[in-house]
Amino acid sequence: MTITSPHNEKLKQVRRLARRRGREDAGRFVAEGEDLLAAAQDAGWPAVECFVAAGSGLAGTEVEPEILARVSGLGSGTRALAVYEERWSAPTGPLCVCLWGVGDPGNVGAVLRSALAFGAGCVALGPGCADPFGPKAVRASMGAVFEVPLARIEDVRELPGAVLALDAGADDVLRGPVAGELTLLVGAERTGLPPEVLGAASRAARIAIHSESLNAAMAASIALYEMTRDAAGTAGPEPADGE
Repeated sequence: MTITSPHNEKLKQVRRLARRRGREDAGRFVAEGEDLLAAAQDAGWPAVECFVAAGSGLAGTEVEPEILARVSGLGSGTRALAVYEERWSAPTGPLCVCLWGVGDPGNVGAVLRSALAFGAGCVALGPGCADPFGPKAVRASMGAVFEVPLARIEDVRELPGAVLALDAGADDVLRGPVAGELTLLVGAERTGLPPEVLGAASRAARIAIHSESLNAAMAASIALYEMTRDAAGTAGPEPADGE
C-alpha cells in the first residue's frame, strides 16, 4: 500500500529525525539516498524501516514521490531513505581518533570517512562534539558512519594506548608512522584543545603548514596519513607491462 498523505504518523517521525538537531532525538537516525542505504546493507546494519518513492522499483514502503520529497531533509529530495538504530561502543584501538569540541557536523562526518580510509578502529567523541548521527554528519561520512565504531567519552583517560594530541603550538612536528596502540586527539579549529586535555595527553605534535590552522577534518586526515602511510604502502602503482 502506497503512502499518499504527509500526515502519516510514520512519516512525521521520519521528518523529525531527518531534521534532528541534537540529542533530544537520540536513539534512531535517518540516512537518505541509495548509496548510503547500500553502505548500511554492506555493513550489516539493518534498517528499522525503509521508505522509497513509488514507482522507483526499490524495495521498501512506497511513498508518493512528492510526499517523500517533503519528508526528505535534502533540498533535491530523495528516492529512498531509511531509519536506523544508533550504535555505540567502547573506545578501541589499535588506532583510535578522538574529537574534542568539534561542533561542526560536516567535520565529524568527514573525520569518520578519513578514519575508515586509514584503518582506524574507532572514532571517540568527547564533550562539545556534533551529533555523528545527525543528518549532515551522516551525509558527510559517505557511509563510514555504518563501518567505523563510535564511542563517547568524558575523560582522556578513557582512550586506548598513548594519546597524541594535535596542537598548533607544539614543538614537535608530526612526521612518519607511529607504532603501537595510539589515540589521535583533535580539537576544534579556532579554540584547539583545552589546556587540561593537552596536559593529559602523552605527547603533542603539530602539522607543518604555512598558515595558522586547518579545520578539524583536514588536520585529522593529514595526521592519519602521516601515522599510517608505511602500513598503507607508498611505493606507488606497479609499472605497466613494457614500461
